Amino acid sequence: MIRVLIADDENLVRSALAQMLDLEDDIEVVAEAADGAAALASARATSPDVAVLDLQMPGRDGIEVARALAEEVPGCASMVVTSHGRPGLLQRALKVGVAAFLPKTTSAETLARVVRIVHGSGRYVDPELAAEAMAAGDSPLTPREADVLEAAEGGAPVEAIAREVSLSQRTVRNYLSSASAKLGVGNRHEAIARARQMGWI
Repeated sequence: MIRVLIADDENLVRSALAQMLDLEDDIEVVAEAADGAAALASARATSPDVAVLDLQMPGRDGIEVARALAEEVPGCASMVVTSHGRPGLLQRALKVGVAAFLPKTTSAETLARVVRIVHGSGRYVDPELAAEAMAAGDSPLTPREADVLEAAEGGAPVEAIAREVSLSQRTVRNYLSSASAKLGVGNRHEAIARARQMGWI
């Protein structure tokens, strides 16, 4: 029996996923969670074989939860199910060891098949998402530029951003300028929107 944890902040989606998987003879949903912290707590308590994680959840997102699970519950493989299949997110997920990445439009049959693949130490990436990620290429941003853009996302002034990322105001301005140039946009607001759209921050 494959023991599964499902984490999704949308109750209807989480319940639907659980019901679909519970129909399978060889799969048992042992825990459900509505956010990243609850997912980690449930995984520690139940030691599931596979965690089916929503990408965007309150607190820690699915990629952060997958990274933590790899360290804290190493017997649990992670897969991400998302309605936000942006190229950079797929690349980030694969880097932290997520074994499968698929859209929420996936059929119940495919979902169950992928749970079995992941449980058997295999990997699966939705073909369309994989093609989009390859076409988009790698992020042009350095890790520091990405950090600065993330810190700037709420419209914070340069002084506040500099404090948050432990850099000088001049360096922050340089990073915002270089990130905008690399992304082909005119200002930091457009740079943030573009990087977020691509999943690079």
